[in-house]
Amino acid sequence: MKRIHKGEPGYLKSQRTLEIIKAVVAFALVLAVFLAGYLHTHTKANLMTVVAILGCLPASKVMVGVITRFPYQSIDAEKANEIRSKTENLMVIYDMIITSREKIMPVDCIVIFGHTVCGYTCSEKMDLNYINGYIKEMLGQNQIQKVSVKIFHDYVKFFTRAEGMNSMAAIDQPEEREIEERIRQLILSISM
Repeated sequence: MKRIHKGEPGYLKSQRTLEIIKAVVAFALVLAVFLAGYLHTHTKANLMTVVAILGCLPASKVMVGVITRFPYQSIDAEKANEIRSKTENLMVIYDMIITSREKIMPVDCIVIFGHTVCGYTCSEKMDLNYINGYIKEMLGQNQIQKVSVKIFHDYVKFFTRAEGMNSMAAIDQPEEREIEERIRQLILSISM
């Protein structure tokens, strides 16, 4: 299975699959330890039962990751290919679940050009003002000032904006690449 890195299309799907496998293996090990102790002593009151119970803690931690990511889907492959074909001059990140203290916010795609961040979320429940403000606040806390952040529910509006940004980026400004990379790294760091 090809490893998909954070920020690439299909990341959420691959992480969910990987964490499900980890959870199954972890709980299988717990069961194996418990059964080994039980079959050896013919009673549940043994040291292996204690080890199995303690083994449930890391196994449960892995399961929390599965449960947290389960409701969120990766961006549709067709949309990802369409975006990729029209944003070759932009920094693009996909499949994010941005987390704050109050909310979990799925964002399908973000494009970055200079001091402009534009994103798309298919989740109609998202409070766009909150996520725009949160990303801007996080950028400000990391000394990245004067950044325009706009997340859309409407894919067509997002795609049109991304195409326009790509046209402007065709006149490449090398000094902007460093700030774009800092913005990208920050967004990925606040995302699961």
